Amino acid sequence: MPHSKDESRSRGAGRPTQAPGAAGVAELAVVGAGPAGLAAAVTAADHGLGVVLLDAADAPGGQYYRSPAPGLGAARPQALHHHWRAFTDLSARLAAHCGTGAVRHLTRHQVWTVERAGDGEWILHAVTGDDRETRTAVRARRIVLATGAHERQLPFPGWTLPGVVSAAGAQAMLKSGLVLPGHRIVVAGSGPLLQAVAASLTRAGASVPAVVEAAGYGAYARAPRVLAGNPGKAVEGARYGAELARAGVRMLTRRAVTEVHGSERVEAVTVSRVDSRWRPVAGTGRRIACDALAVGHGLVPQLDLALAAGCSTRTGPDGSHAVTVGRSLATTVVGVWAAGESIGIGGVELALCEGELAALSVVREVRGKVRAKDARRAVALVRARLRMRDFADLMGVVHRPGDGWSQWLADDTEVCRCEEVTAGHIRTACEELGAGDTRTAKLLTRAGMGWCQGRTCGFAVRELAAAHGSGTAPGGPDRRPLACPVKLGTLAGLADPG
Repeated sequence: MPHSKDESRSRGAGRPTQAPGAAGVAELAVVGAGPAGLAAAVTAADHGLGVVLLDAADAPGGQYYRSPAPGLGAARPQALHHHWRAFTDLSARLAAHCGTGAVRHLTRHQVWTVERAGDGEWILHAVTGDDRETRTAVRARRIVLATGAHERQLPFPGWTLPGVVSAAGAQAMLKSGLVLPGHRIVVAGSGPLLQAVAASLTRAGASVPAVVEAAGYGAYARAPRVLAGNPGKAVEGARYGAELARAGVRMLTRRAVTEVHGSERVEAVTVSRVDSRWRPVAGTGRRIACDALAVGHGLVPQLDLALAAGCSTRTGPDGSHAVTVGRSLATTVVGVWAAGESIGIGGVELALCEGELAALSVVREVRGKVRAKDARRAVALVRARLRMRDFADLMGVVHRPGDGWSQWLADDTEVCRCEEVTAGHIRTACEELGAGDTRTAKLLTRAGMGWCQGRTCGFAVRELAAAHGSGTAPGGPDRRPLACPVKLGTLAGLADPG
């Protein structure tokens, strides 16, 4: 039951202003229990706000802090993670707040859309249950979106063979299931995640013959000011490099996997040198024997809920779209904040910083002011965030996919796996059937209209349509009315208040 205003004032920091139960209206709803969302939820609860934390997973931590199921008996799950102490501290604080009722943690709740209620509050619609048919609606006065990111994939011949997994997927398999996608695994793509994945795989006993990076790490040296402001990043990179060298892993830069070979599963990959635009250099292809390939070309912010709320976006240095926020991480929509990868890819330290900063911003709006020490903390967080964002922007520039990657594709290479649409079909739609933009290409080929709704192939379809159609890529992000698959019965049930 909600408390009166007088009761709320007398309770002080550390206690909820209202019970964040299903029947009431939460002061704050946080979507996503990864590093950013976890930091936001516990910080807001520390300062006396009633919080509902919604997440699709069974336990907090998000993709980054995935942990093995208890039944697997993992003795040292922390061995697979960085900043483990920060996670255990946040988890303990969350458990304490859940125990007092300050936070209501709704696990296995997949939020599929948000809408503004007529009284200025927000309604968050979620599905839950084993069959994801049970619908739940949570009302809140304010929202922090910490929805994370998904991996960007670029297709190439053979990428649909069994044994090809995403780089983040390989790491998730290891973290949550203690399993490897193979025994001899090539790690390829672009971005700092590749080194972390390769190191995790070698620690678990896999053989990694090579890390194949399409960009060049030397580009970081051209930004000495940014590196000087983030010395820990250089140290981390050097540590990974030394660890991989000791394990016998070759670092192949300015190269890409341009073909996968095998009959029933991966047997080898062709690695080709690429130029500055990621075009393969003729005659440079070399085979590397392997039984698995872990490949990824960076991460892309999850924007579905932010777009549903009406938030504006910007184009980041890596070419992906991210939520636009101000200094305090407020979005362009009143009552909505964002933190972590949804406002740009930057890593776990930045996500933890932004989650706490967003919560302090919400506290300041609710209370009208904050204590002096909280104001000083917010200033320190803003400075740290700007410093880390500088490095994140540099990372985006260095590893942004070059426009020549599409030359990896043969006409029979599947681009959209859901609808089995090949690169040749998309090229034909643009060059012979008059598709001048991505939307028309999708209508003519059904590319991006399958189960994943373009989350896997969307980037590739846009780039191909731009190259073979009008010559320009669309300016805005993909817009999906639903953030996850929802059954028609669930949608129909919205009209039934029971």
